[in-house]
Amino acid sequence: MSHRAEISRSNPTCILLLVDQSRSMNEPFGLQPKRKKAEGVADAINRLLQNLVLKCAKVEGVRDYFHVGLLAYGGEVRSAWGGSLAGEELIPISRVANHPIRVEERRRQVEDGAGGLVEQTVKFPIWFEPRTAKGTPMSEALERAGAIIAKFLERYPDCYPPMVLNLTDGQPTDANPLPAAQALCALGSTDGQVVLFNAHLSSTADAPILFPAEESLLRDPYARLLFRISSLFPPPLRQAARDEGFLIEEMSRGFVFNADLISVIRFLDIGTRVATRMQ
Repeated sequence: MSHRAEISRSNPTCILLLVDQSRSMNEPFGLQPKRKKAEGVADAINRLLQNLVLKCAKVEGVRDYFHVGLLAYGGEVRSAWGGSLAGEELIPISRVANHPIRVEERRRQVEDGAGGLVEQTVKFPIWFEPRTAKGTPMSEALERAGAIIAKFLERYPDCYPPMVLNLTDGQPTDANPLPAAQALCALGSTDGQVVLFNAHLSSTADAPILFPAEESLLRDPYARLLFRISSLFPPPLRQAARDEGFLIEEMSRGFVFNADLISVIRFLDIGTRVATRMQ
């Protein structure tokens, strides 16, 4: 069965995030009118990166179980890392841990142990910042992702298969992304093919459609296109999603339509869940 390879410092896996930065990302989430999509996605990605760092942290330091990439597409396709990491593609997670752009202090509510809530100040590292431009060159972004992943697979041919997560709120403006997505998903290691998940971000108050198994559930033609280019759930991720309470069928794909901010956070968590031992 695929997607069973152990992840280690000598045989890491790869996570690549593709982020739509078209101008429409300045619009608010449908159910959260006070929060722009670009800002909410940036916070979700920075929280994900922090969680990956913590997952790899050991007594002696952060172990390089993951190489992580950030590609933004809005006007052009570019590396979205900031600060001293600017311009780079895949970066070992230990370098990510050591080179945030800055660390902010944020307030959040936590349980006080007596049934109430209390505000607490927490450190929040920033690696990715919101930015927008005209155009949605998604096909080009998927082609660039394929080139990056292919280079990683040359170095680590036996790795746990790379994961690509695409976050978008609009239709591609350059070309039909289907050929580029198919070429990307045809890549693979000895443990299985690349996994491509897609999340369409909400501009309406309609309920999200989470991980559908049938295209007929989607009325929007663009939603059907994103469904087609999304991978089926590999067995370990399927079980991880079920454990989190999602209704996942055998033919469910890694696709969320009309996602609000909470759905985006859960999408990123499930998409990067690795149900194997890390050594």
